[in-house]
Amino acid sequence: MLSTLQPPRSLSHFRTNPTLLLRYTSLKTLSSLSSQPVTHSTLTDQPCSPNPLPHSQILSTRHSLLSRHLTATQLADSFLARLRLTEPHLRSFLHVSDSVLAQARELDEKIQRNEELGPLAGVLVAVKDNICTAEMPSTAGSRVLEGYTPPYDATAVRKIKELGGIVVGKTNLDEFGMGSTTEGSAFQVTANPWDVSRVPGGSSGGSAAAVSARQCMVSLGSDTGGSVRQPASFCGVVGLKPTYGRVSRFGLMAYASSLDVIGCFGTSVADAGILLQAISGHDRLDATSSKREVPDLAAEFVSISSTISKPLKGLRIGLIRETLDGGVDTGVTSAVRSAALHLEELGCSITEVSLPSFSLGLPAYYILASSESSSNLSRYDGVRYGSHVAADELNSQYKDSRAKGFGSEVKRRILTGTYALSAGYYDAYYKRAQQVRTIIRKSFKAALDEHDILISPAAPSAAYKIGEKKNDPLAMYAGDIMTVNVNLAGLPALVLPCGFVEGGSAGLPVGLQMIGAAFDEGKLLKVGHIFEQTLQNCNFVPPLIADELTS
Repeated sequence: MLSTLQPPRSLSHFRTNPTLLLRYTSLKTLSSLSSQPVTHSTLTDQPCSPNPLPHSQILSTRHSLLSRHLTATQLADSFLARLRLTEPHLRSFLHVSDSVLAQARELDEKIQRNEELGPLAGVLVAVKDNICTAEMPSTAGSRVLEGYTPPYDATAVRKIKELGGIVVGKTNLDEFGMGSTTEGSAFQVTANPWDVSRVPGGSSGGSAAAVSARQCMVSLGSDTGGSVRQPASFCGVVGLKPTYGRVSRFGLMAYASSLDVIGCFGTSVADAGILLQAISGHDRLDATSSKREVPDLAAEFVSISSTISKPLKGLRIGLIRETLDGGVDTGVTSAVRSAALHLEELGCSITEVSLPSFSLGLPAYYILASSESSSNLSRYDGVRYGSHVAADELNSQYKDSRAKGFGSEVKRRILTGTYALSAGYYDAYYKRAQQVRTIIRKSFKAALDEHDILISPAAPSAAYKIGEKKNDPLAMYAGDIMTVNVNLAGLPALVLPCGFVEGGSAGLPVGLQMIGAAFDEGKLLKVGHIFEQTLQNCNFVPPLIADELTS
């Protein structure tokens, strides 16, 4: 039992009489919610209380619109006002849509005509800028694509629009997703809403910061080696990386094609799950998308009887021993062990599990990801699209366009990958990294055969200062140790805030990572939902906006 490993802390004592949890209705039946009350009728987050109420901004939005309590224009106005107020401090967005209010007014007119609304009607969604949008620039944070507007929407974006969602804008990122701080953007540096002198994580730092600061309701990011999960931890929001193949990659600018996935950010597990449900499913435009039927993920947000003191009784959870070894901040270790104790109080059986191959994932990942990037980024030649440099002959145009268009980190990874794939080194590097990937997959399968879920920190530290690791790429790479193995194995993972460490004016959030078997996102969402609803004494609203949301 985990209780023998460390004495319990006061962070998350479970009450035997928890508030009934809201049972969320599936996307297929959301249209019937017009006559059903939702627990929260406003979109402001409530501070944690001994019996916290469940919350979903998506369902609250729907209820507010259909009950005529608020109009879509009023909702959009309030978020845009907050965006304008906070954006000078955060710089989360590279582009803000100028059609948000027009789309909101169209939605209000549909409501007046009593027309049927999509399940994401009125939901303001931010989109990472390496995901294509037809009517907005999509730069991947790179000068080589400066000013480029795609002729089509990514499949995930198209599905959101078809379900009534409003894309509020494009968020900042490390160039082509290559980085862990969002300092690698060619255009600007994004700050963390919990402390604007610190990084928001990366590479989806803009998407995480935007959700954390309530500049939007939910957002899309991409995750190649932890680019959804690590920013979620740094910014105190929920980040969901789906199984490889669950969501179409069509329209996602390729970095490492065998690792890339589109993921979701929200302020609650419910919102992240509802957004994932909306964008999941097979796509004929992506041969790697799975043909598996998408289950009703919202059905996993089950009610808990007030008489049930251990709603997760019988669930087997493995705490990965290697993720709590040296190199992990003591505050992070303490927060994760406290979260494990909380899960034990909810009825889970917690055991430590060893994954001896865990430390091999980081070097294997950087060889494989860099190798794939050297191939994928060869398309940016200054001829077909994006910016280009005028030259007298073609080879000079290629060379100069790429030299001036790519940043230093992108060049470093292209060179690393090209070297690993070169004759004489392929077997020593790329082939061996693929063999390590197979070992990691097998070790995860063996562990998940014995456990329902594996848990670990989402990152070895909380958010650090802007500039602290910018000139030390190896130190920055080491921060991905908790997340890259999940991508190598193609598994789903959920990160949600579980506590704080010292730092900033109000502490810095720490994320707990839950890892599940392939295509078992439902189980992660169920456990994460119960965990967040029963976690006490934690208010994950950043100080930048805390006064506004609690007033």
